[in-house]
Amino acid sequence: MENKAIIQSAQTRAVTKKTGKTMQDYVKAMEGEIKKALPSVITPERFTRMVLSAISTTPKLSECTPQSFLGAMMTAAQLGVEPNTALGQAYIIPFRNHGVMEASFQLGYKGLIDLAYRSGEVSIIQAQTVFERDEFTYELGLDPQLKHVPATKDRGAAVAYYAIFKTKDGGYGFEVMSMDDVRDHAKKYSKTFGTGPWQTNFDEMAKKTVLKRVLKYAPLKSDFVRGVTADETTKTTIDSDMYAVPDETIYADYEVDTETGEVKETAGKEPANA
Repeated sequence: MENKAIIQSAQTRAVTKKTGKTMQDYVKAMEGEIKKALPSVITPERFTRMVLSAISTTPKLSECTPQSFLGAMMTAAQLGVEPNTALGQAYIIPFRNHGVMEASFQLGYKGLIDLAYRSGEVSIIQAQTVFERDEFTYELGLDPQLKHVPATKDRGAAVAYYAIFKTKDGGYGFEVMSMDDVRDHAKKYSKTFGTGPWQTNFDEMAKKTVLKRVLKYAPLKSDFVRGVTADETTKTTIDSDMYAVPDETIYADYEVDTETGEVKETAGKEPANA
């Protein structure tokens, strides 16, 4: 409770500074609170440098509300994933949330794998791309089977993605999605499909999508569930437990302007974390 009060107080101080403060100023104002929230594997100095670098390389982040940016940053900190780096663990992405430029936290493909391995329940987690000249077959039912033999050269275009997991006690599961399945899913559920990693690293985002599907059936611990729940959320309250902070994304059917990244609402829909 005391830690939460300290963080809330610091948030108030940060977001009520006079107009003209840069996003870097807000981040620096939260440095002490970031230190309290970070896991031991990430130092506050390193995390702050990464976030400030993200602002420099993604100028639109500086247009986001400070509250949403700090919320996304704190979510990443508490999950122990590094946003907007070459590691591909997580991203902080600017988008228009019902007309307001806000920052959304998005878990990356490698971040999802890291969280799954941290659970200690699985021995193998993989996601692979299937190309048109690969040998690939799978069967469902009471005796599910999957076989993938990659072509040794000239594999052709990507046609599908699949993910598998194997638990330490011998259990396993797999999920397969065609290229059309992946694109349709992303357009329907990802509010940042028109910008960010879906446009710059489609392959990894496709793998993340099929991984999220298969890992629904894996016996993973609560830390993994917290990470998946936080994916593609917008939070404007800073808390010592960001999992408890509700997502403030306004869900609606939308069309994405691929030039500006703006999400244009068309009609209402139910939220989905699929």
